[in-house]
Amino acid sequence: MYDRILVPVDGSDTSNHGLREALRLAKRLGAQLRLLHVVDPQLVYIDFGGMVNVSDYVESIRKAGREVLAEAVKIAEAEGVPTDAELREKNGGTVADLVLAEAKKWEAGMIVMGTHGRRGIRHLVLGSDAMGVVREAAIPVVLIRDPAAR
Repeated sequence: MYDRILVPVDGSDTSNHGLREALRLAKRLGAQLRLLHVVDPQLVYIDFGGMVNVSDYVESIRKAGREVLAEAVKIAEAEGVPTDAELREKNGGTVADLVLAEAKKWEAGMIVMGTHGRRGIRHLVLGSDAMGVVREAAIPVVLIRDPAAR
């Protein structure tokens, strides 16, 4: 049932805590991991001098995403956990939508992800991809809070 664990990663400390917990679970359960990184090519960087070349910017965030995934795969492989990785682009919708779609497509039994654990006004203003996943997931979701965020 829990032989496939989906782990969204973004390279942050919070995400890395989620990855480490997913690795512990995978070892205990004999599960494999799918690491997922979502890039948003719709973000455009604007400064007072004008707009950067959009195609260069989009390629740079894709490259950064591939680097995040490569580092996460390296960590998982060092732990002996079977792992693959997917880079997805957000073209409308939310990150939570993409995480849930990947979980369904890959037939994940569980999602493990880091969360900042924001509350109150900070949560309302900044929102939460993790909470979007929890609200809509048809499978168990384990949220790992960054100890530094407490």
